[in-house]
Amino acid sequence: MPFVAILGAGPIGGALTHALAERGRADEVRLIDPEGRIAEGKALDIVQSSPVQQFSTRVTGTTSIEAAAGAGAIVFADFVTGGEIAGDAGLATVRRIARLDTSAPLLFAGAAQRDLMQLAVNELHLHPRRLLGSAPLGLESAVRALAAALIDASPIDLAIGIAGVPPRAAVIGWDAATAFNQPIADVLPAHQLASISSRLPALWPPSAYTLAAAGARAAEALLSGSRRRYTSFASIDVTGAGRGLNAAVPVEIVRGGIGRVLEPALSRHERTAFENGLSRV
Repeated sequence: MPFVAILGAGPIGGALTHALAERGRADEVRLIDPEGRIAEGKALDIVQSSPVQQFSTRVTGTTSIEAAAGAGAIVFADFVTGGEIAGDAGLATVRRIARLDTSAPLLFAGAAQRDLMQLAVNELHLHPRRLLGSAPLGLESAVRALAAALIDASPIDLAIGIAGVPPRAAVIGWDAATAFNQPIADVLPAHQLASISSRLPALWPPSAYTLAAAGARAAEALLSGSRRRYTSFASIDVTGAGRGLNAAVPVEIVRGGIGRVLEPALSRHERTAFENGLSRV
């Protein structure tokens, strides 16, 4: 199975590397950071934990960006110096990676990288289906955790989708949400649903560990080509005239990137809020 390359040995990148190694669905993970030997040290720490956590994933660290070439998925996380890969410096990094590898899917694990994804499409002319951002999946996890606490359940028993542009132009698809495979409104009254919705901006950005867990799930889907449906940042046409906007929507993940961008499961009222939010971005 192709390896995963993670750019950035900061809190997100380090936790994402550990999550991928521990889950054991990638044969190799390469942690890359130009800051001294930090990536090598974190990789060694992860490898030394393998006898206890019982995984055999090969984990290496390097300062060489070129080590990302040939990966099954290239993840943009956060450098030790500078934080999340974003802005003009981030665009330069994406440009460099795009020249090294012209086909690998590019996964953006940070919460501040939506604009960078937009620039990569508009200025570097990368194919939109090659890029996806996993941070909205972390936001969904936080929403599920809140709802699960209110009904004294496990988040795994809940299915709740979000759509839009966090933190203030996103909506929760309550009408399609379920708990124990039943409508969530059967177990959570309307005022509690409204309370969670009002807290949505405060849940953004998710913590580094939450972002790492979401990124690991998306990276595994890219490796396996499982066609799993995940909510991700992706380019959508909001005008019908080809003007792309990057927003959180459900996508089908395949090898190479996004297979299909799917319609969010929203009621008429939620759809209106979704579209109004996009018009303000």
